[in-house]
Order: sequence, then structure tokens, then C-alpha cells
Amino acid sequence: MSRLSWIAAAGVLALSSLGGVAHAAAPRFEKTTCGADFKDVDLKVQCGKLIVDETRGDPKSRRIKVAVAIVKAAQPKAGLPPVVYLHGGPGGSALKGLPRMLKSKASREFVAADQDWIFIDQRGGGLSDPNLDCPGTNLTDAGPPSDKDAQGIVDCLKAFQAKGVNLSRYNAVEVAKDVQDLRQVLKLPLIDLFGGSYGTRIEAAIQTHAPQGVRAVVQDSPWPPEADWTVGGPAMVSNSIDIVMAKCAVVAECAKRYPDLKAKLATVAERFLAGPQTVNGKTYTADDLGGYLMDASYFTAGVLPRDLWKIIQGDLSPVQEFVESRDYYSEGQFMTHLCKEEIPFENRADVAKGTENDPVARLMVVSMQRIHDVCKAIDVGPISPVEQQPVKTAIPTLFLAAEIDPGCPPELTKAASKGYQGSQVVIVTNATHGVSRSSPCVRKMIRSFFQDPTKAVDRSCLPAADTPMTFTYE
Repeated sequence: MSRLSWIAAAGVLALSSLGGVAHAAAPRFEKTTCGADFKDVDLKVQCGKLIVDETRGDPKSRRIKVAVAIVKAAQPKAGLPPVVYLHGGPGGSALKGLPRMLKSKASREFVAADQDWIFIDQRGGGLSDPNLDCPGTNLTDAGPPSDKDAQGIVDCLKAFQAKGVNLSRYNAVEVAKDVQDLRQVLKLPLIDLFGGSYGTRIEAAIQTHAPQGVRAVVQDSPWPPEADWTVGGPAMVSNSIDIVMAKCAVVAECAKRYPDLKAKLATVAERFLAGPQTVNGKTYTADDLGGYLMDASYFTAGVLPRDLWKIIQGDLSPVQEFVESRDYYSEGQFMTHLCKEEIPFENRADVAKGTENDPVARLMVVSMQRIHDVCKAIDVGPISPVEQQPVKTAIPTLFLAAEIDPGCPPELTKAASKGYQGSQVVIVTNATHGVSRSSPCVRKMIRSFFQDPTKAVDRSCLPAADTPMTFTYE
């Protein structure tokens, strides 16, 4: 849930270029210079803006701009459609980190290899206009880390509304329609989809609401519509940490260096739950520690035992590093999605259920409840129960899930895939969120699946289920 994954703070004033002029026009694509620096990228990159009505069907709607980058294939293969890349978050960005991705040897094993790839910054974030960013506030997947952050996000969203932004139009369904508009204005008969983290939630909306022309779909670290974000969320984080600690306990070197991690971490968690802790002149809260644990178990499981041991010994530098980097989301975009698609189907009081005997899980309860508080204070329009229903589709879909994932655990993938006719599910042992980043085997699967989504992917290169995890100690 960072469902940020692949992961323009434009601020509230980003609306100035939109004006208040009424429009009622068809979507169009406008070529532009690239906002990011691609000078060291050896692929052809074309940039532009998809210009659409913020509120479809409203003749008075303002026009908004969705940032797009089209990366031409290194060795195009005839008959393969382009792949539309859907970033995570919500509230992340695809374009800001795209030059780095295209210079990565790992990414190039499948990205723009034999198909063009189309990257978009979903409406409300990244290089798109408007960007519903809330400068001065912090937010993680565990929620606002303080009451001040929660109120700041509420005030920010109300300021956007006062400037005429229709907050009911920044969600997965609208992004799905943007993708279809882009397909049509670029005159693409077919497209494939690749989504990471919350990008898979956008794919689900496309497959449910706007599936026209979609040939094949890859979901990396899936987040299905029927899953609960906050209810059960603290337990998902705690369970992921338990998996890592259990893997450490069966590796002799790890077990020797970090004995009895689970009990010692529980003691630290209880201490933070009792009140803020001050170390070397800096004060840290339970929200700080909980947010760190969630973030760390997303991506850094290999060093997690080492860093947990530091914390147990009183060295809070891992937490401090996390606290200093919590401004990675476009907070308004994050909240307009969750308040429309997730939180209406969850109960605030239920966030604490099942955490009574788990101090690590309790660290996340208050911050996740703040998500509910923000949603209660803003208006995102009517809520549809369809947004909580499992997907039913016959579009070929490849699910790629990590064994260790505090936000998108593999159990969710296994359950969700039942509605995807003929789908393939791959669970990668010892992997963490965003399996395509870390697994050459998975990258081969993605490329071969897009080449022929009717064939079973080759799993022979995957690690066995009992493969010991590799840890870093220094």
C-alpha cells in the first residue's frame, strides 16, 4: 500500500493555467517538449498532453492536461501493440522517474524492448495539470503521520475545490476513461497494459469500465478493488515483518546476529505506543515507527533484520531517514482515489480490530484511521458499490505477486484472480513489492507474455519455495 511503487509538486496554484473557461470539446493530443531530461537515453521519446474535460459530459467543464511520454521500441516486433504503463500510489508519477527507468539495464529487459511503451501521469498528479499536491503535508500508505498533516490535507483539498476543481473526477474510473481517450486520439486499435501496485487498481477499472481494445494485461503486485486498505491493513504489515523475521531465524548468520527479533521488536513497539520517544534530541512517535515498518517491509526486506536490530539497540537512524522522505505522494490525488474507491466500504472503528495483542500492528492504527477522518471532511461525489466488486473479465491477465508485501499480499492476488478467466498467477519466493524490479525471471515472463498472452509463462527460473532469503548485514 508504498503502492507507490515506481515511484511536480505544482501546489495549489497549479490551476492558474486552466482558468475558468468553459469547454465542451473532444479529447485531443498535443505534442510538447519533454518535462524530464532524456538526453542520456538511447531510445526515442515523444512527449505530449492528453487534453480532456475534467468532468465528461458537462459543457461547462474545465479542460485538464494528462502528461504522456511515448517510448519507441528498441527493436519493434510487427503485430505487437503498445503497452500503457500505469503507475502506483495513488498519487505517484510515471514520468518524473522515467529517464532513470530507461537507463536501467533491468528495466530495459522488457520495457520498450519490442513494443512501444506509453507512460502517463494519471490526472491529478505528476507532470499533469492540475497536480493535486499539498505542499507542507506528509502522507504514507499508512496515512497522515499526524493530526496536523491530516488537517493540512483537508484544507488543501478544500482550497482546490474553491478554485473549481471537481474532486469527484480524480479516481480510477476517470483514469480508465482517460486511457481509452488516449487510445482513440492516438488511433491505436489495440493496447496492452502494465500496472504496478495501485496501477493494478487502475487496470481493474479499465477491465471493468473501459476494456475496449485491451489485448493483454500484466499486474505487478496487484491491489484488487475488493480489498480493504485500512481494515486489516495493520495486520498485513505485521504479518510481512513476521515473515522476514522467520526467514532470518532459519539463516544461521542472521539468527546469530539478531536473536529473538520478534519479542524485542514487540517491546520497542509497546514503548512507542506508550508515548513519543526522544533520542539524540529528536522525538519520534508511534506513527513514525509504524510508517517506517510499513515502508521498509515493502522494499528493503533484505536489510530489515539489520535495521530492526539498530532500532532495538536505540539507533533510530532508519526511522529518521524515513521521516525525512515522507513527501513522495501527490496527497490530494491519493485521497480523492481512496475516498471514492476504498474508504466508503470500510469502517473506521474496525481498523483496530485484531490488533489488541499485536503491538507492531497497533503502531499503524491511528494513522490509518486519519485516512477516514480526511475522507469524512471532503466531498468526492456519489459512491458506487461497483468499485468494491471483484473483476470479471476474459482479457488475458498475468498476475505477479511477491511473497513479502505489506500492502498487496499474495493472498489477495490468489482470491482476485478467480474472476479473471484463463489468468496466470505467479508468486515469487523471497520477493518484495514490485517483483519486476528485482527478478530477471519475472522480466522474461512479462516480455514473453506480451508476445503471446495465450501461452503459459515459463516458471522454471523462479526460486524454489524453500529457498533461503539473502540478508545484508553491513
